[in-house]
Amino acid sequence: MHKHAANTKRGPVELSIYLSIKKNIMPQNLVDPLGVIGDVLSPFTNSVSLSALINNREISNGCIMKPSQLVNRPRVNVGGDDLRTFYTMVMVDADAPSPSNPFLKEYLHWMVTDIPATTSASFGKEVVFYESPKPSAGIHRFVIALFKQLGRDTVFAPDWRHNFNTTNFAEINNLVIVASVYFNCQRERGCGGRRC
Repeated sequence: MHKHAANTKRGPVELSIYLSIKKNIMPQNLVDPLGVIGDVLSPFTNSVSLSALINNREISNGCIMKPSQLVNRPRVNVGGDDLRTFYTMVMVDADAPSPSNPFLKEYLHWMVTDIPATTSASFGKEVVFYESPKPSAGIHRFVIALFKQLGRDTVFAPDWRHNFNTTNFAEINNLVIVASVYFNCQRERGCGGRRC
């Protein structure tokens, strides 16, 4: 018997994650798309609704998008129940510049802070302007993550886009992950494989 497995006390969420990993499944409310959990985000449970729409079509986890569909920034809607609660939204490429050699990962494509609950990203402060995805090789994982802020004007933009680290950024700015959605993107005439 493994001492650490038998004697470790876990809360309900941690126990759910532990059991799910042990059984190689994930709970329905825990998002683990293509290895994003652990690679871009720490484990979490969705607690606020988040939707991202491109051309009035909601982005669903794992869908494939082409750069021509992402020329304009997505419309990002945030749930919650109190306008005095503020959120930060980031959009990153987990595979820049290519999935087989992601030495620029994570690449920050967009950041909006001070988004009031029950509104959209257009009500927040765009602190890193939207840069449309243009993957040159392979299928890239893009993550839109939503974080709860401690208050208004408590989050500041990073100095650069490349080698951004979502988890470290959240820790430095006292942000709590509350929701995410992800999609895949490849060049217009992509090869269709994960690693090209």
